[in-house]
Amino acid sequence: MAGGNQTGKLKRLDELFSSEPDRLSRLSLDVGGLYFDWSKTHLDSGLIQQCVKRLEARKFDEKREELFSGGIINPSEGRAATHVAERGNGAPADVDLATARRQRMRALVDAIEGGAFKDVTGVLHIGIGGSVLGPALLVDALGRSQTRVQVRFLSNIDGAAFDEAVSDLDPATTLIVAVSKTFRTAETLANLEAALQWLREGEVADPDGRVIAVTADPEAAVETGVDETRVLQFGEGVGGRYSLWSSVSISAALALGWDAFEELLEGAAEMDRHFRFTEESANAPLIAAFADRFYVEQVGCQTRAIFPYDERLRLLPSYLQQLEMESNGKSVQADGEPIDLPTAPVTWGGTGTDAQHAVFQLLHQGTIVTPVEFIAVSEGDDRQDSDHHLQLLLNAFAQGAALMAGRDSDDPQRRYPGNRPSATILLDRLDARALGALIAFYEHRTFANAVLLGINPFDQFGVELGKEIARSLGEGSVEAILDPSTRALLERAGL
Repeated sequence: MAGGNQTGKLKRLDELFSSEPDRLSRLSLDVGGLYFDWSKTHLDSGLIQQCVKRLEARKFDEKREELFSGGIINPSEGRAATHVAERGNGAPADVDLATARRQRMRALVDAIEGGAFKDVTGVLHIGIGGSVLGPALLVDALGRSQTRVQVRFLSNIDGAAFDEAVSDLDPATTLIVAVSKTFRTAETLANLEAALQWLREGEVADPDGRVIAVTADPEAAVETGVDETRVLQFGEGVGGRYSLWSSVSISAALALGWDAFEELLEGAAEMDRHFRFTEESANAPLIAAFADRFYVEQVGCQTRAIFPYDERLRLLPSYLQQLEMESNGKSVQADGEPIDLPTAPVTWGGTGTDAQHAVFQLLHQGTIVTPVEFIAVSEGDDRQDSDHHLQLLLNAFAQGAALMAGRDSDDPQRRYPGNRPSATILLDRLDARALGALIAFYEHRTFANAVLLGINPFDQFGVELGKEIARSLGEGSVEAILDPSTRALLERAGL
C-alpha cells in the first residue's frame, strides 16, 4: 500500500551505482533496435524478485497464454483480446481471420492507388479515441518527410475542429474514412454527416461513394449508407486503443505505403515474441511494470511523465494516456471485488526540449516526485545541421543525469535534491519497425501492470456514463440531472 511520498527513505541512486558495479548491465536491455535503461530507477534484484513472485501468485503465465491463445481475457465482456493476432501472434483462427481482413484492406488500398476513386489527394479520417489516436501517431511520426496523400484527423465534435481539419482539403479529391467499432458513436456519426454535407457543398456528385467505413459491425455501417464494398471490418476482440494494427489504420497505410504498415506489424510481432518467451528478469515490459508498481505502491507517486526528445513522437504521450489510463484506471478487480492498491498513475508528458522550459522546474525541485521516462532516437531525420540532433540528445541524457545526481548549494533556491528516478528508451532510428516495437512494448507493459493488480485492462465502462447523460439531455430529459449546478449551467448556456 502507498503511504505518501517516501523518496527520502530511498537509498540514493548514485550510491546504488557505487555499490553495484554491474547495475547498468543488469538493468538495461536491447530488444529489436530499442535500448532500455532502468539503472536510474530504484529497482534492484530484490525488488525484481518480489515482483516475479507476485506474478506467480497472480498466475501470470496462464494469463499471458490466454492473451496469445485467444482465451477469454476480458471477462466483463466475455471476449478475447485479439490485437496480437493482427500481427500474427494470436490463436491460429484469429490470425487467419486477421490476415484475411488485412488482405481485403490491402486490396482497397491498391484500388485507391490504382485510381478506382479517380484522383485522391487527401483523406479525412474521422473517429474518436483509439480510432484516431493510433493512426494519427503513425502518420505524424513516420510521414514528416513525405506522405502519398494528405491525411487530416478529426475526432472532436467541436465545429472548430471540423473547420480546421478540412481547411486545406479539396472536397473533389478527398476520401472520407469513418472509423467506429459499433458505427453508432455519436460524435463520429455527427462528424461523418458534416463531412458528407461538406462534399455536397463542394459539388461532389456522389458523396456517399467517397466514404470508407471501418468497423466491427459492418451491418451498422451499411445501414448508414456505406456500400458494403467499402466497409472494412476488424474484430470484436480488438479494443479501440489496441486497434492501430488493424484496418483502422487504412489512412496511415495510404499515407505511408503498404510496406511501412507491414514493417510496423513486424516490429510489434518481434516485441510480442520477446514478451511471450523471455524470462521475467530480462523481459522489457515486465521490468517496466515492476518499476511502475514500485513507485505507485511503495513510494506514493500518483503520476508518471513521458518525454520524447523527438518532435516526431510528440503525439506519443497523448496516445499513452488513453492506452494506460483507460486500460488500468479501475477500482475493482476482474472479479468485481474492490482493489486495495492504487492502480494506474496519471500519465502525462510533453516534448523535449520544450518541456524543459515548462514543467521541469517541478520535476527537479518540486515536492511531488514523478518517475520520468525519456525517449530518444540516435539517428536524426531532418534537413538541418547535425548539431541540432546532437544538442537534442545531449539535453535528453543530461536531464536524466541531473534528476539523479542533483546539486547541493548553500542557497536553498539553487539546491537540487536529486535522487529522482528516470528511465530511458533509446531507439537506433525511428522507422516503422521500431515504432511498432515501441507501441507493443507499452501495450504489454499495460497488460503486465493489470495482471499484477488483478484487474481487467480490456473494458472501459468508465467512459460511458457522461455520454449517456449527454444523450439524455439532448433528448430533453433534464430530469436526468438532479444537481443545481448542472441545471444552472444548462440555463446559462441557453440550453
